[in-house]
Amino acid sequence: MNKLMTKRKNIETARMKRWFIGVKGNDGLLIRTLIYGLLIGIGFVYLFPVIYMVSFSFKSLEDLLNPLVNWIPSTLHLENFKQAYQVLDFFPTLFQTLYVTILPALAQTAVAALVGYGFARFSFRLKNFLFVLVMVTFIIPPQVTLIPRYLVYSELNLLGNIQAFLLPATFGQGLNSAIFILIFYQFFRSIPKTLEEAALLDGAGHFRIFFTIAIPMAVPAIIISFLFSFVWYWNETYLAAIFFGDQLTTLPLELQKFAASYQRMFPAGMEESASQLNEGIRLAGTVLSILPLLIVYFITQKWFVEGVDRSGITGE
Repeated sequence: MNKLMTKRKNIETARMKRWFIGVKGNDGLLIRTLIYGLLIGIGFVYLFPVIYMVSFSFKSLEDLLNPLVNWIPSTLHLENFKQAYQVLDFFPTLFQTLYVTILPALAQTAVAALVGYGFARFSFRLKNFLFVLVMVTFIIPPQVTLIPRYLVYSELNLLGNIQAFLLPATFGQGLNSAIFILIFYQFFRSIPKTLEEAALLDGAGHFRIFFTIAIPMAVPAIIISFLFSFVWYWNETYLAAIFFGDQLTTLPLELQKFAASYQRMFPAGMEESASQLNEGIRLAGTVLSILPLLIVYFITQKWFVEGVDRSGITGE
């Protein structure tokens, strides 16, 4: 009888342990609680500034000064977005931003794919040295080479136009190009060489193999590289302000001088400027400046996740 009771007790203990901890540490209540708690905490850290920004961008000056109005505005004050839209000169600035962002991102992705394929599939003298040299270009801060680059661009008449971004990207020296070369290098190394050897036996050349075999299989790496390149060129303000001057502008650049532009457009005595620049108007300008990026993320989220997932596939 005692043995039977002991056996039942052990079974119940094992069942409770399996329910609480799980099998081999998986799917248990404790593990799930820890994982979901961690994910909720990380998500809150990232979402809190966005929620705060969107909420306060719709607040009027009265709501901002009222301590009883916290997260939900009493009314949706769209005047903030109207003034921010005018200060940013939104659509002309957006078109210029896309112009100086998409073209260099496309050129950088294409060149990084070609260079990464060359390093992954061909053996030549000084290959390792050149690869290390490419990685060094990422380690050196751009501020170190800023003055020589500025002088060279000035002599070549590249300042004040998109060539200051496009030409370096075309020659594999765009923003963080070394990272994208490394991504393609690792990806092409994972593709089985038997595919290329079979194509060589059929008479295909290296360029044909690259465009008909390597590139279609590298779609995940292309998506990842283009999206990251697009975002980095979009957010670049330091180099853009120096190289473009007053000839070209971007939404992040206009956001940096938002206060000065607002004071110039809506002086203190102006009738339209019933409420001077406040936090709601600033945050409305911030929302407008990041809205295109959010739209891009929502549209490309599926392909981006698939690209990250598929880029982990390994070959022989």
